[in-house]
Amino acid sequence: MTTPTQTEAQTDASGTSAAAPAQIDGFHLVIDALKLNGIDTIFGLPGIPITDLTRMAQAEGMRMISFRHEQHAGNAAAAAGFLTQKPGICLTVSAPGFLNGLTALTNATTNCFPMILISGSSEREIVDLQQGDYEEMDQLAIAKPLCKAAFRVLHAADIGVGIARAIRSAVSGRPGGVYLDLPAKLFAQTMDAQVGKRSLIKVVDAAPRQLPAPEAVQRALDLLKTAKRPLILLGKGAAYAQADAAVRALVEQSGIPYLPMSMAKGLLPDNHAQSASAARSYVLAEADVVVLVGARLNWLLSHGKGKTWGGDKAAGRQFIQIDISPTEADSNVAIAAPLVGDIGSVVSAMVAGMGANWVKAPAEWTAGVYERRDKNIAKMAETLAKNPPVMNFQSALAVVREVIKANPDAILVNEGANTLDFTRSIVDMYLPRKRLDVGTWGIMGIGMGFAVAAAVVTGKQVLAIEGDSAFGFSGMEVETICRYNLPICVVVFNNNGVYRGTDVNPSGGKDVAPTVFVKNARYDKMMEAFGGVGVHATTPQELSKGIADAFASGKPTLINAVIDETAGTESGRITMLNPTVGKKS
Repeated sequence: MTTPTQTEAQTDASGTSAAAPAQIDGFHLVIDALKLNGIDTIFGLPGIPITDLTRMAQAEGMRMISFRHEQHAGNAAAAAGFLTQKPGICLTVSAPGFLNGLTALTNATTNCFPMILISGSSEREIVDLQQGDYEEMDQLAIAKPLCKAAFRVLHAADIGVGIARAIRSAVSGRPGGVYLDLPAKLFAQTMDAQVGKRSLIKVVDAAPRQLPAPEAVQRALDLLKTAKRPLILLGKGAAYAQADAAVRALVEQSGIPYLPMSMAKGLLPDNHAQSASAARSYVLAEADVVVLVGARLNWLLSHGKGKTWGGDKAAGRQFIQIDISPTEADSNVAIAAPLVGDIGSVVSAMVAGMGANWVKAPAEWTAGVYERRDKNIAKMAETLAKNPPVMNFQSALAVVREVIKANPDAILVNEGANTLDFTRSIVDMYLPRKRLDVGTWGIMGIGMGFAVAAAVVTGKQVLAIEGDSAFGFSGMEVETICRYNLPICVVVFNNNGVYRGTDVNPSGGKDVAPTVFVKNARYDKMMEAFGGVGVHATTPQELSKGIADAFASGKPTLINAVIDETAGTESGRITMLNPTVGKKS
């Protein structure tokens, strides 16, 4: 425990000098409560009223990673939560800083990443009477609808309870974001050090196993036995669960083709014999029984219906859904066999129920799937082998594909529109939890925060593949990367604009089109400005060398990869969500 404030001499009524009990303040109770629960890293940004907390945390041996903007610190905390299964901690100042962190908090909740946003705030008595305090805001009320849970601590004696409740809320059941409000006056409160020590709580079994009902397991297996065209669909929840051996056993023992969502790539290697990634459209349209493992039928899966799922042919399709939340079932389509429980327990129960004599998926189905997959892989290989005069997404990503193949332990961070879509389909992953991207919400700006978190909590080499538009949201954090000398190589696919750099102002005015950036920008100079390595790459060979040098040195590196500005499509692969596309004159 932190050393309490020094004992002060007091004089009793008889005039005898006596030692006063050692005291501890709110600052140190917060630090001790976090350390007691195995949390050793904080992502944040110092300022009123938490500047001294950041200094004291660092003095007490915690790692304090300070960012240039709270949103990116929050994104880092969320990514850390996904990678470690412990809540990532983001610390912000009041009002504007708190608001900056809210996007990351909400994104963490939507993505089911455990994260705690801790913000200093104004005093309650002033806020409630609206008397105009410095950065006055009822932060708790604002945060509540945007996260899984929200708490406020007013008394030093309750700090241990507040942090324990935040931790348990963040990681139990379906993980998510939690807000913890700490008014400025709380930090200076003092109490008896021994009493304070006893008030702290070490959370026991924060995310207890939730075993599936035996009858639910049997119902799912009975349905799977009837399947003629079964499919296993792996979501990022399956990756977060870290039940890798059990998931592999389910796939291999069943003999069923599997399809990973983007952040589940590598849970089984993408070159696994049963991978159906390169036949995605076919298996989604044709499968008659689909096992959802930690995946939700949201917009990323066309809500389980429509053309993606075969249109009219989908009438007889049935779903088996494994999820820790019972309310997720039937959210878009009927779930014939819901399996409620933690993924490790449910999948293990299914594998045990299959037994050694389980009849594998019909050969007629699997042969057809793998034939289409292999044909599509061959077509992709032809495309990737081309070397156009100016790099396009495919020729540049052919380099990244080989880099990850040679360095499977590196962590790939990916965001953008076209950059995201092409990378997801071209670059194979071989190990679990090595791919971090925009996830369920599909938001931009996660890149540098996720990259910093990956480097900090794993110590591994990070490769961030960024669209030039996506990079703009968090680009200033390259200074953070340099300041902490992190092994991060950022590759900006620069095609001079959003989607592409060829749009024109339809009015003929002097302003460029809204989607066009400064032509031939040199993003590599940003990294050089802060002491990192900048590389300007115009060919696959230059790109390959730049990444190889970055990996070999471990130095912060940014590669400005010049991409054909005519490459790319409007909104990537979600053009249908833009109601104006296709209606232009």
